Amino acid sequence: MVEKRKKKAAAGSGLDGRRVDTRGMPRPPAPKRTPSYDPACTRCPRLAEFLAESHKRYPEYFARPVPSFGAAAPKVAIVGLAPGMHGANRTGRPFTGDYAGVLLYETLHELGLASSAVSTSADDPLKLKDTRILNAVKCVPPENKPLPDEIRACNAYLKTELQELTRVRVVLALGRVAHDAVLMAEGLKRSQYEFGHGREHALGNGGGSAKGSVARGDAARYLVDSYHCSRYNTQTRVLTPEMFKKVVARACELAEL
Repeated sequence: MVEKRKKKAAAGSGLDGRRVDTRGMPRPPAPKRTPSYDPACTRCPRLAEFLAESHKRYPEYFARPVPSFGAAAPKVAIVGLAPGMHGANRTGRPFTGDYAGVLLYETLHELGLASSAVSTSADDPLKLKDTRILNAVKCVPPENKPLPDEIRACNAYLKTELQELTRVRVVLALGRVAHDAVLMAEGLKRSQYEFGHGREHALGNGGGSAKGSVARGDAARYLVDSYHCSRYNTQTRVLTPEMFKKVVARACELAEL
């Protein structure tokens, strides 16, 4: 029985929730450091220690801060919470390798924003069109729960990347933590932008909720909220595929895609 538990712990997560054995595979290489990403970042002692423990336990895992993924000059930026232990922390790509990314990539593909409906690894041929996926926190946190200080420490990277992505017209926040992190990165008050699934907020022009489509030529950036596409939310029907497709499609409409 003990041996069975050890074997289960040494495996990664498959796209349908089943474990995929990755033992003996080489560790994915670290990307280069940029102003918005540092593969050797240790700003958060608790997360740095947890990553070190993760690498020791699973030497084949990426086990570093996870970089963003997608188009270099997108019109839509999707912001998630943080890497999953056996998902992005294993593969090195956001929402890849565990259940959380199933609905996300299926929806992006259905709307013409992804070349495939499945993301399996950081070196598969999947490409995103006009879309980039970021995280509020780049390191896997214990129990999937980053602390407020860790969210603030990592926010500098999110802020830098959102500033770099000058063509982004819409930021799609997956969950309240991502919503709050975007507001922090934009230097805006949370009290003026209430989170709610399907809510739209015009950023940088007085706040409040957006009504209607962005006028052509208007450079305003919009924040669109969605419940996170986690396994819990989808299995409990807090978030259905129809609900998620509708909010992503609306983000595309606002971005004029």
